[in-house]
Amino acid sequence: MKQPRAWQRMLSGRRLDLLDPTPVDIEIEDIAHGLAFVARWNGQTQGDFAYSVAEHSLLVETIFGRIAPNAPVKWRLAALLHDAPEYVIGDMISPVKAAVGASYGELDARLTAAIHIRFGLPAALPASVKRQIKRADRISAWMEATRIAGFSESEANRFFGRPDPALTEGLNIRLRPPVEVRTDFTARHAALLAALG
Repeated sequence: MKQPRAWQRMLSGRRLDLLDPTPVDIEIEDIAHGLAFVARWNGQTQGDFAYSVAEHSLLVETIFGRIAPNAPVKWRLAALLHDAPEYVIGDMISPVKAAVGASYGELDARLTAAIHIRFGLPAALPASVKRQIKRADRISAWMEATRIAGFSESEANRFFGRPDPALTEGLNIRLRPPVEVRTDFTARHAALLAALG
C-alpha cells in the first residue's frame, strides 16, 4: 500500500517532510511567510486583518525581553521562534489540540527541534527558559483575548492569569497586512542572529 504524502513544498523550493523534518529544509523566509498568514484565535478577532502568529511571536519576544532582560540573545531568538512549527501545521486553539491528542505535540516537537538546530539553538530548550517563554506567551494571549478576541478581563484572568501591568505597559496589539508582519519578523530574526555573532 502506498504511503500518503507527508511532505510539503515550500515557497523557497525546499521539500519539508513533516514526519521527519531536517534542519537543511528549514528557511526563515518560509517560516515568516507562513506565520504571517496563520491567524491566531481561528481568525475570530476584531479588525480588518487577522492577528497573525508572526505578529504574536514578535510580541512574545518583546515580553520575554521584559521578563528576562539579561537573558542571552539565543533565548530571545527561541522566544521569537516559539510558535515557528505553526508555519506548516497551523495554529490550533487549545480545545482542538486537546481533541487531536498527543500526535499534535509529537509533530510540533519534531518540527521545533529541526528549527532550533537550523538556527543554532539546542533541539530542546532548558526548562527554565521554556517556562519564561510560556509566561510571555500567556501574557500575550491575555492581551489578545481582552483587546481583540472579545474576552472580559475576568474571563482572561481565569484562562491566562492576570499579567503584571509593568510587563504590558506601552505594548499594543497590532493588526497589519501580512507582508508588513512578514518583513518585520524576518528583520527581527536577522537582528537576533547578527547579535549572536
